[in-house]
Amino acid sequence: MQERSIQLETKTNTNTVVRKGWNWKIIVNKFGALFGLVGLCVILSILTPSFLKADNLMNIARQSSINALLSLGMLLPILTAGIDLSVGSILAFAIISAGMVTVTWGMSPVLGILVCLVIGALAGWLNGILLTKLRLPHPFISTLGTMNMFRGLALIITGASPIFGFSYAMNFVGQENVGIIPVSFLLVILIYVAFHIFLTRTSTGKYIYAIGGNKEAARLAGIPVDRVLILVYTLSGLMAGLAGLVLIGRTNSASPIAGLSYELDAIAAVIIGGASFFGGVGTVWGTLIGALIIAVLRNGLNLLGTSSDLQTIIIGLVIIAAVYVDVLRRRSSKK
Repeated sequence: MQERSIQLETKTNTNTVVRKGWNWKIIVNKFGALFGLVGLCVILSILTPSFLKADNLMNIARQSSINALLSLGMLLPILTAGIDLSVGSILAFAIISAGMVTVTWGMSPVLGILVCLVIGALAGWLNGILLTKLRLPHPFISTLGTMNMFRGLALIITGASPIFGFSYAMNFVGQENVGIIPVSFLLVILIYVAFHIFLTRTSTGKYIYAIGGNKEAARLAGIPVDRVLILVYTLSGLMAGLAGLVLIGRTNSASPIAGLSYELDAIAAVIIGGASFFGGVGTVWGTLIGALIIAVLRNGLNLLGTSSDLQTIIIGLVIIAAVYVDVLRRRSSKK
């Protein structure tokens, strides 16, 4: 009896150690993107000494701001197992509208800023209405349609010509620094904090995750699915409008072809950051890390003198790898 009790105690202690030990699968799933960002920075700092210079790091922060805002907006539809292919076109339509108001018509830059944000939000709201009221099978269809529609409107309004000559107030967010830190990146941090609180501390944020987990179960549980989806796509459009304001400041112009393929970088950042195409999984800070990985990768390739064509291939491979990791993660979760 004494031997058996000793054996049981040893077995119990062993199980306790296992339970208290590191669960590497959880650690990798939770911090894999961060490890990837740190590893990428280490490699690039070895390959090119200029990578870790303060000016270059601030340049990365500035370059990442537009995609970080678009990616944050993209996170919400992906959390609901959806997607928004129209964010690049919404960005172009929003900045063209702001350019018409402030440059062409000579109205207040404050009004121009409001127009840019409101147009972005309304365009996203339309995506939500089309998805929920027309009962289309997937937002891929509705946002693919509006992607072409908003781009076409931007081209028609301007006659396919860019608008130049924005005022200092319109350029402020995209051009100015606080010390050495770009205002645009500080804005990104503030917006990310707000969205983190929204997704983790509010009932609507929890509804978004629930819809991504199982839309029909969420509906049966009394969650107003259509209303939440409309809000999700409205916020995605709003983030596109905000990213447009940063782009205006960086280029001092509004082009109807601005934002081409921006949706691909946004989707890539969200998936690299640990979100799942299947919905219900993803975090705000993971998305920011994903956007930084893409910015660091592009910056490092530029410093190494890599051609733009080869950069496109490498970014494409990174996207494929991120999606494959998502598939593997989903398979392992089912076991």
